[in-house]
Amino acid sequence: MEKINGWRTKVFVWIGLPVIAAIGLMLGATDLVPTWEAKNGGGTPGTFTAVAEECSRRNCEWHGDFVATEGGARRADVILYDAPDGLTRGGTAEARDTGARKGVFSTTGGSTWLLVTGLTVAGLAAAVAWVVIMVRTVRRRRTADETSAPPTTFAPSR
Repeated sequence: MEKINGWRTKVFVWIGLPVIAAIGLMLGATDLVPTWEAKNGGGTPGTFTAVAEECSRRNCEWHGDFVATEGGARRADVILYDAPDGLTRGGTAEARDTGARKGVFSTTGGSTWLLVTGLTVAGLAAAVAWVVIMVRTVRRRRTADETSAPPTTFAPSR
């Protein structure tokens, strides 16, 4: 592996990779299992009631309340991931609670599982790349130190 040169590359390697790893692993890994469980039809079925829609530049998400079909367990102020088109304030949608931190999943399906999986994989790849670069850098520095050190002799000095 060649030496890391250039300030942009150094910033990416020493700051960018750890940040990508932290974001990907913290945000993605916590919801990875719940998103896959929802994708495969698992979790507690129930009904989501839309209370408020929050929109950013690229997408909108519905916040509301979830009530389980059996047992009546409730979760207040959760996000409905993969909300169906045409949902309106006060409207309801079938959903599944799989234990995701901030929300429940629409039974109509969607691509949230793909986004969360991609985020987790990117975080893991960045973490592995950063560790590999760190190990190689330490090894290269040790090798350079060993070759530049004066030879040690055990002969008596006069």
